[in-house]
Amino acid sequence: MEPDERRRRLDALYPVGEKRAEAVRTRSGRPIADITLAAVVGGRLGIVDIGISAEGLKVQAEVARLAGRETLARNFERGAELVDAPDDLILAVYELLRPGRAASQNELFEMARRLRDDHGAERIADLIDEAAKIYERRGLFRKRF
Repeated sequence: MEPDERRRRLDALYPVGEKRAEAVRTRSGRPIADITLAAVVGGRLGIVDIGISAEGLKVQAEVARLAGRETLARNFERGAELVDAPDDLILAVYELLRPGRAASQNELFEMARRLRDDHGAERIADLIDEAAKIYERRGLFRKRF
């Protein structure tokens, strides 16, 4: 894509909350325009009402990609896969990815399989598979604690 075309597309998207507000809804399905201080203070919103949706993260990925921030775009896409994953699973993934925490490469491969099979999280599973190979090569499976 030509730089001028990229700039036009980026200008049409960003800031998303102003230029594409209809594309961004919370996890509960509320439009972003409903998220106001008055609604919070008035008790009309709960925690699920202010969490970002997978669609919102995908729009942010598009913005990042248009801005030439490919790594950030991939991170938003991986995040979108985890929006509906249980918090305990996300914390388990985080813990396993800390060097010295997983006992073996297979432990990471099993987590990646679980994310693929149970949550359709292909991108994050690919990242964990890649990490497992790197950790093996660098000897990061030693229990250090």
